[in-house]
Amino acid sequence: MKISGLQTSGTPGDVDANLHELDAACRRARAEGAELLITTELFVTGYDIGDAVRELARTDLLSPARETAASHGIALVLGAPEYESGAYYNSAFFIDAAGAILGRHRKNHLFGELDRRYFTPGDLPAPVIDYAGVRIAMLICYDVEFPENVRSAALAGADLVAVPTAQMQPYEFIAEHLLRVRAWENQIYIAYVNHDGDEGSLRYVGRSSIVSPSATVLDSVEHGNRLLFATVEPHTVRQARKANPYLADLRPDLFTPSARATKDPSC
Repeated sequence: MKISGLQTSGTPGDVDANLHELDAACRRARAEGAELLITTELFVTGYDIGDAVRELARTDLLSPARETAASHGIALVLGAPEYESGAYYNSAFFIDAAGAILGRHRKNHLFGELDRRYFTPGDLPAPVIDYAGVRIAMLICYDVEFPENVRSAALAGADLVAVPTAQMQPYEFIAEHLLRVRAWENQIYIAYVNHDGDEGSLRYVGRSSIVSPSATVLDSVEHGNRLLFATVEPHTVRQARKANPYLADLRPDLFTPSARATKDPSC
Protein backbone atom coordinates (compact mmCIF):
# COMPACT_ATOMS: atom_id res chain seq x y z
CA MET A 1 0.00 0.00 0.00
CA LYS A 2 1.29 3.44 -0.91
CA ILE A 3 0.62 5.86 1.93
CA SER A 4 0.94 9.60 2.31
CA GLY A 5 1.18 12.07 5.16
CA LEU A 6 0.27 15.76 5.21
CA GLN A 7 2.68 17.94 7.19
CA THR A 8 1.04 21.35 7.47
CA SER A 9 0.65 24.49 9.53
CA GLY A 10 -3.08 24.28 8.96
CA THR A 11 -5.41 27.17 9.74
CA PRO A 12 -6.02 27.21 13.52
CA GLY A 13 -9.69 27.37 14.43
CA ASP A 14 -10.92 27.50 10.82
CA VAL A 15 -12.60 24.19 10.03
CA ASP A 16 -13.66 25.21 6.52
CA ALA A 17 -10.10 26.18 5.55
CA ASN A 18 -8.70 22.95 6.93
CA LEU A 19 -11.30 20.87 5.09
CA HIS A 20 -10.45 22.72 1.89
CA GLU A 21 -6.77 21.87 2.46
CA LEU A 22 -7.74 18.26 3.12
CA ASP A 23 -9.60 18.10 -0.18
CA ALA A 24 -6.59 19.41 -2.09
CA ALA A 25 -4.22 17.05 -0.26
CA CYS A 26 -6.44 14.04 -1.00
CA ARG A 27 -6.53 14.99 -4.67
CA ARG A 28 -2.71 15.26 -4.86
CA ALA A 29 -2.08 12.11 -2.82
CA ARG A 30 -4.49 10.05 -4.90
CA ALA A 31 -2.93 11.35 -8.10
CA GLU A 32 0.39 9.98 -6.82
CA GLY A 33 -1.19 6.57 -6.22
CA ALA A 34 -1.63 6.80 -2.45
CA GLU A 35 -4.41 4.73 -0.89
CA LEU A 36 -4.19 6.34 2.56
CA LEU A 37 -3.60 9.92 3.74
CA ILE A 38 -2.57 10.60 7.36
CA THR A 39 -3.16 14.07 8.80
CA THR A 40 -1.72 15.87 11.81
CA GLU A 41 -3.12 15.75 15.36
CA LEU A 42 -6.44 17.63 15.63
CA PHE A 43 -5.96 18.63 12.00
CA VAL A 44 -9.58 19.61 11.41
CA THR A 45 -9.60 22.30 14.11
CA GLY A 46 -6.02 22.98 15.11
CA TYR A 47 -4.44 21.98 18.43
CA ASP A 48 -3.58 25.07 20.52
CA ILE A 49 -6.77 27.05 19.90
CA GLY A 50 -8.08 27.44 23.44
CA ASP A 51 -11.70 26.88 24.41
CA ALA A 52 -12.74 26.83 20.75
CA VAL A 53 -11.59 23.23 20.53
CA ARG A 54 -14.47 22.18 22.77
CA GLU A 55 -17.00 24.27 20.89
CA LEU A 56 -15.91 22.76 17.58
CA ALA A 57 -15.87 19.24 19.01
CA ARG A 58 -19.65 19.50 19.45
CA THR A 59 -20.18 20.14 15.72
CA ASP A 60 -20.20 17.61 12.89
CA LEU A 61 -16.55 17.51 11.82
CA LEU A 62 -16.54 14.03 10.32
CA SER A 63 -19.28 14.12 7.68
CA PRO A 64 -17.47 16.52 5.34
CA ALA A 65 -14.20 14.61 5.79
CA ARG A 66 -15.97 11.36 4.99
CA GLU A 67 -17.40 12.93 1.83
CA THR A 68 -13.92 14.09 0.85
CA ALA A 69 -12.47 10.60 1.31
CA ALA A 70 -15.23 9.07 -0.78
CA SER A 71 -15.03 11.68 -3.53
CA HIS A 72 -11.31 11.02 -4.04
CA GLY A 73 -11.37 7.30 -3.27
CA ILE A 74 -8.70 7.54 -0.58
CA ALA A 75 -8.71 6.41 3.06
CA LEU A 76 -7.90 8.83 5.87
CA VAL A 77 -6.38 8.77 9.33
CA LEU A 78 -7.93 12.02 10.48
CA GLY A 79 -7.09 13.97 13.63
CA ALA A 80 -10.14 15.68 15.17
CA PRO A 81 -11.59 16.49 18.60
CA GLU A 82 -14.52 14.37 19.72
CA TYR A 83 -17.39 14.90 22.16
CA GLU A 84 -19.33 12.04 23.71
CA SER A 85 -21.44 11.74 26.87
CA GLY A 86 -20.09 14.91 28.45
CA ALA A 87 -16.41 14.14 27.74
CA TYR A 88 -14.03 15.54 25.13
CA TYR A 89 -11.34 13.43 23.47
CA ASN A 90 -8.31 14.06 21.30
CA SER A 91 -9.07 11.46 18.64
CA ALA A 92 -7.96 9.94 15.35
CA PHE A 93 -10.47 8.32 13.01
CA PHE A 94 -9.86 5.76 10.29
CA ILE A 95 -12.12 6.55 7.34
CA ASP A 96 -12.05 4.20 4.35
CA ALA A 97 -12.11 5.15 0.68
CA ALA A 98 -15.91 4.83 0.61
CA GLY A 99 -16.29 7.26 3.54
CA ALA A 100 -17.07 4.67 6.23
CA ILE A 101 -15.52 5.02 9.70
CA LEU A 102 -13.68 1.76 10.41
CA GLY A 103 -12.02 2.67 13.69
CA ARG A 104 -11.14 5.34 16.23
CA HIS A 105 -8.34 5.96 18.70
CA ARG A 106 -8.64 8.31 21.66
CA LYS A 107 -5.25 9.63 22.78
CA ASN A 108 -4.47 7.60 25.88
CA HIS A 109 -1.43 9.53 27.13
CA LEU A 110 -2.21 13.22 27.46
CA PHE A 111 0.72 15.64 27.36
CA GLY A 112 0.96 18.58 29.70
CA GLU A 113 -1.59 21.15 30.74
CA LEU A 114 -2.78 21.85 27.21
CA ASP A 115 -4.04 18.30 26.67
CA ARG A 116 -5.27 17.73 30.21
CA ARG A 117 -7.17 20.99 30.34
CA TYR A 118 -9.47 20.08 27.47
CA PHE A 119 -9.49 16.31 27.05
CA THR A 120 -10.23 13.06 28.82
CA PRO A 121 -7.66 10.31 28.18
CA GLY A 122 -8.75 7.29 26.20
CA ASP A 123 -8.61 4.00 28.10
CA LEU A 124 -8.00 1.54 25.27
CA PRO A 125 -4.86 0.46 23.39
CA ALA A 126 -4.40 1.33 19.75
CA PRO A 127 -6.98 -0.37 17.52
CA VAL A 128 -5.58 -2.44 14.65
CA ILE A 129 -7.58 -2.10 11.44
CA ASP A 130 -7.33 -4.47 8.47
CA TYR A 131 -7.42 -2.39 5.32
CA ALA A 132 -6.41 -3.32 1.76
CA GLY A 133 -4.13 -6.09 2.98
CA VAL A 134 -2.34 -3.97 5.60
CA ARG A 135 -2.92 -3.99 9.36
CA ILE A 136 -2.88 -0.41 10.60
CA ALA A 137 -2.76 0.88 14.18
CA MET A 138 -3.33 4.47 15.25
CA LEU A 139 -1.58 6.41 18.02
CA ILE A 140 -1.51 10.15 18.65
CA CYS A 141 1.67 12.16 19.29
CA TYR A 142 2.75 11.53 22.93
CA ASP A 143 1.30 7.99 22.75
CA VAL A 144 4.17 6.86 20.52
CA GLU A 145 6.75 7.96 23.10
CA PHE A 146 5.63 5.12 25.38
CA PRO A 147 7.24 1.90 24.14
CA GLU A 148 4.36 -0.16 25.53
CA ASN A 149 1.92 1.43 23.08
CA VAL A 150 3.91 0.53 19.98
CA ARG A 151 4.83 -2.90 21.35
CA SER A 152 1.15 -3.62 22.01
CA ALA A 153 0.28 -2.70 18.42
CA ALA A 154 3.09 -4.87 17.07
CA LEU A 155 2.05 -7.84 19.19
CA ALA A 156 -1.51 -7.37 17.90
CA GLY A 157 -0.16 -7.84 14.37
CA ALA A 158 0.08 -4.27 13.10
CA ASP A 159 2.24 -3.61 10.04
CA LEU A 160 1.99 0.18 10.30
CA VAL A 161 1.47 2.64 13.15
CA ALA A 162 -0.03 5.92 11.90
CA VAL A 163 0.71 8.81 14.29
CA PRO A 164 -1.04 12.18 13.84
CA THR A 165 1.20 14.55 15.78
CA ALA A 166 1.52 18.07 17.22
CA GLN A 167 5.12 17.96 18.44
CA MET A 168 6.53 21.29 19.57
CA GLN A 169 9.91 22.75 20.49
CA PRO A 170 12.18 21.77 22.24
CA TYR A 171 11.43 18.11 21.42
CA GLU A 172 13.05 17.82 18.00
CA PHE A 173 14.97 14.75 19.18
CA ILE A 174 11.72 12.75 19.38
CA ALA A 175 11.11 13.18 15.68
CA GLU A 176 14.78 12.85 14.75
CA HIS A 177 15.73 9.79 16.81
CA LEU A 178 12.98 8.08 18.80
CA LEU A 179 10.83 6.98 15.86
CA ARG A 180 13.63 4.99 14.27
CA VAL A 181 14.14 3.16 17.58
CA ARG A 182 10.41 2.40 17.89
CA ALA A 183 10.32 1.02 14.35
CA TRP A 184 13.47 -1.07 14.86
CA GLU A 185 12.55 -2.58 18.22
CA ASN A 186 9.12 -3.65 16.93
CA GLN A 187 9.94 -4.31 13.25
CA ILE A 188 7.08 -2.08 12.17
CA TYR A 189 6.43 0.87 9.86
CA ILE A 190 5.76 4.20 11.58
CA ALA A 191 4.25 7.25 9.86
CA TYR A 192 4.74 10.31 12.08
CA VAL A 193 2.87 13.29 10.63
CA ASN A 194 3.42 16.58 12.43
CA HIS A 195 2.24 20.16 12.39
CA ASP A 196 4.70 22.85 11.34
CA GLY A 197 4.91 26.58 11.99
CA ASP A 198 3.43 28.53 14.92
CA GLU A 199 0.08 28.08 16.64
CA GLY A 200 -1.00 29.82 19.82
CA SER A 201 1.82 29.43 22.33
CA LEU A 202 3.52 26.64 20.36
CA ARG A 203 6.20 26.46 17.71
CA TYR A 204 6.03 23.08 16.02
CA VAL A 205 9.15 21.19 15.00
CA GLY A 206 7.87 19.75 11.71
CA ARG A 207 10.22 16.85 10.88
CA SER A 208 7.52 14.43 9.77
CA SER A 209 8.77 11.07 8.55
CA ILE A 210 7.80 7.58 7.46
CA VAL A 211 10.15 4.92 8.84
CA SER A 212 10.54 1.29 7.77
CA PRO A 213 10.85 -1.79 10.05
CA SER A 214 14.64 -1.62 9.58
CA ALA A 215 14.66 1.99 10.89
CA THR A 216 15.28 3.38 7.41
CA VAL A 217 13.67 6.78 6.82
CA LEU A 218 11.64 6.31 3.63
CA ASP A 219 10.54 9.94 3.31
CA SER A 220 10.81 13.00 5.53
CA VAL A 221 10.46 16.76 5.53
CA GLU A 222 11.98 19.22 7.99
CA HIS A 223 9.75 22.27 7.54
CA GLY A 224 6.97 23.45 5.28
CA ASN A 225 3.62 22.19 4.07
CA ARG A 226 4.28 19.02 2.11
CA LEU A 227 3.05 15.53 1.37
CA LEU A 228 5.24 12.55 2.28
CA PHE A 229 5.00 9.21 0.51
CA ALA A 230 6.14 5.63 1.13
CA THR A 231 5.06 2.08 0.35
CA VAL A 232 4.12 -0.25 3.21
CA GLU A 233 4.76 -3.93 2.47
CA PRO A 234 3.51 -6.51 5.00
CA HIS A 235 5.99 -9.10 3.73
CA THR A 236 8.80 -6.68 4.67
CA VAL A 237 7.45 -6.67 8.22
CA ARG A 238 7.42 -10.49 8.32
CA GLN A 239 10.96 -10.67 6.98
CA ALA A 240 12.17 -8.07 9.48
CA ARG A 241 10.65 -10.03 12.37
CA LYS A 242 12.45 -13.19 11.25
CA ALA A 243 15.76 -11.35 10.98
CA ASN A 244 15.33 -9.42 14.25
CA PRO A 245 13.13 -11.59 16.51
CA TYR A 246 12.51 -9.23 19.43
CA LEU A 247 8.79 -10.03 19.49
CA ALA A 248 9.32 -13.79 19.32
CA ASP A 249 12.05 -13.74 21.99
CA LEU A 250 10.22 -11.40 24.36
CA ARG A 251 9.61 -12.81 27.84
CA PRO A 252 6.59 -10.87 29.11
CA ASP A 253 6.42 -13.03 32.23
CA LEU A 254 9.48 -11.15 33.53
CA PHE A 255 7.67 -7.83 33.51
CA THR A 256 4.54 -8.58 35.53
CA PRO A 257 4.18 -7.09 39.02
CA SER A 258 4.42 -10.58 40.55
CA ALA A 259 7.72 -11.20 38.75
CA ARG A 260 9.16 -7.97 40.08
CA ALA A 261 8.12 -8.86 43.62
CA THR A 262 9.76 -12.30 43.54
CA LYS A 263 12.96 -12.40 45.57
CA ASP A 264 15.97 -14.09 44.03
CA PRO A 265 16.67 -17.13 46.28
CA SER A 266 20.41 -16.63 45.83
CA CYS A 267 20.27 -13.27 47.58
